[in-house]
Amino acid sequence: MGMMSGPMMSFMMVGGALFLLLVLAALVLSVVALLKYIRRPR
Repeated sequence: MGMMSGPMMSFMMVGGALFLLLVLAALVLSVVALLKYIRRPR
């Protein structure tokens, strides 16, 4: 159990961090696209 928990926990933490970064990037991109769409003159 001890051998498995170490790498597994670090892998989960790295996966969670990458997932958070991905969500953050998607949010920023959507906000930028929205601003460009709003500022574009009709």
